[in-house]
Amino acid sequence: MRYSDEIIEEVRSRNDIVDVIGQYVNLKRTGANYVGLCPFHNEKSPSFSVSPNKQMFYCFGCRVGGNVFSFLMKYDNLTFGEAVKNLADRAGVKLPEEDESPQAKKMRDKRQTLLEINKEAAKYYVYQLKTPAGEKGLKYFKERALSDETIRKFGLGYSNVTSDDLVRYLKSKGYADSLIIDAGLASFDEKYGLHDKFWNRVMFPILDANSKVIGFGGRVMGDGKPKYLNSPETMIFDKSRNLFGLNYAKNARAGYIIICEGYMDVIAMHQAGFGMAVASLGTAFTSQQASLLKRYTDLVILSYDSDGAGTSAALRGIEILKEAGLKGKVLNLKPYKDPDEFIKNEGREAFEERIKKAENPFFFEIAVKEKEFDMSDPAEKTEFHRFIGKKLCEFTEAVERENYLEAVAQRYMISADDLHKLVAGIAAGGIVKQSVKPKSGKPIKEIKEDPARKPQRLLITWLADEPAVFTSVKKWVEPPDFSDELYRGIADEMWKGLSDGSFDPAKVMNHFTDEDEQREVAELFNTNLFKVETKDEREKAMHDILYDIKKSGFEKKLSMMPSDAPERWNFTLDGKRALEELSRAKIILDT
Repeated sequence: MRYSDEIIEEVRSRNDIVDVIGQYVNLKRTGANYVGLCPFHNEKSPSFSVSPNKQMFYCFGCRVGGNVFSFLMKYDNLTFGEAVKNLADRAGVKLPEEDESPQAKKMRDKRQTLLEINKEAAKYYVYQLKTPAGEKGLKYFKERALSDETIRKFGLGYSNVTSDDLVRYLKSKGYADSLIIDAGLASFDEKYGLHDKFWNRVMFPILDANSKVIGFGGRVMGDGKPKYLNSPETMIFDKSRNLFGLNYAKNARAGYIIICEGYMDVIAMHQAGFGMAVASLGTAFTSQQASLLKRYTDLVILSYDSDGAGTSAALRGIEILKEAGLKGKVLNLKPYKDPDEFIKNEGREAFEERIKKAENPFFFEIAVKEKEFDMSDPAEKTEFHRFIGKKLCEFTEAVERENYLEAVAQRYMISADDLHKLVAGIAAGGIVKQSVKPKSGKPIKEIKEDPARKPQRLLITWLADEPAVFTSVKKWVEPPDFSDELYRGIADEMWKGLSDGSFDPAKVMNHFTDEDEQREVAELFNTNLFKVETKDEREKAMHDILYDIKKSGFEKKLSMMPSDAPERWNFTLDGKRALEELSRAKIILDT
């Protein structure tokens, strides 16, 4: 839901940016601003600045910036709407309901009730773990070397042997049978009536990215089947769109996320200090889960079991990550089966070294394929080399393909010239997209920024620093004169605020929710203007900026107008007359 500008501004104005960011970053006062270490990239010297006057933040190292909404969106990976809701709750601002229809309200209420039921179940399982009946569950966790702190952190619990234990508890809390079933915690049949979905199991609550309990996983005590059981799909639980441990991993800020197979792997890794670990929920890794991870990182390390099934899962995972536009690597756990076993035997530092040496997915695929060939047989060895050639042809960029080709030739002792010929032969079949060279033989020049943007950028920065010059500016330039769409949008908001005395850089930011746009707008409002010494030089500089903006805006509008448009003649005359007037004008800056 898009809230009104008035509501958004009320929420922003009632959340001081220094107070909010100060909850996440250690800030120190330096002059008019506060500074600290940037939470969005690794640095030793603080380059992260928060301005209480502008109510904006900006990092001069990684160029990330914005207002209080932007910060929360990036830090907690929230949508704009989610950030507004969080800050509204913090400030006690009541937001309008998204949809007042009876059906929509009914669905919202049911969803909220299911979340409450799951939360009550989680509390009950935790309680049962501490009772005499839960001793075998607690013993299991202790045998897996989990500390009391880790057990508490992950809310681990136990479901009793009694088949309707949880059902009776939830009914005592006033929840209807149908809702307990819809929450995925109970089943009904003619023989047993309403009975628990989970019993005689250690319990792992599954939380969404916002730390709401949406389901459970349970491991049976003893030899019962199935060994692991997950909650069924419900209104609040979709296995393919959630990941175990993501509520913690999203804030690890390690620069990557590790995905493994099981709950215990994730928990053991977090306990050892690897808080970036997550696991899929009893299903194969999905494209929806990859899209979810993309909100938090651009590098995913696959840490599946080292057996055949784990290798196959890693190969599937590589393809899914590619399709999602994520970089991937594969962790080598041998001679151990999984991360939990590796950490218990080798320790944290050894596991960290394995992470640093995680395999490039290209070489992982080749290494797996190599096992299918008898390398002592010349015919099979040749087939293996052909497979490598085909894989190299998947790189459409010539430089990247060449780098991998050289690395493959060195690793597998293949003549680089022969490998080049092999790849060229395969490419001739149309597998590789050859880069097009200019007919002149000259290198293609890099596309440069439109020079018309510079004066527009300078004027916006100047006005943000010195709002008093607006009186001189508005006589000659208006927002429609800005030829760049983004800058025109910024100018439109600035002109409104500067005209009625309500201009606030952070308020302007409310209108830009795209991350790239936020970055550019924040940079405009946090850039130091060029140094101009004398009053005459300042006025000359302003004159040139205004003229360039007016001229580029006029030329762009004219270029978009049909050549046979009736109004083109008058528009051209008026535009040239205005430019001529501005060229002769003397700009006076009384500041």
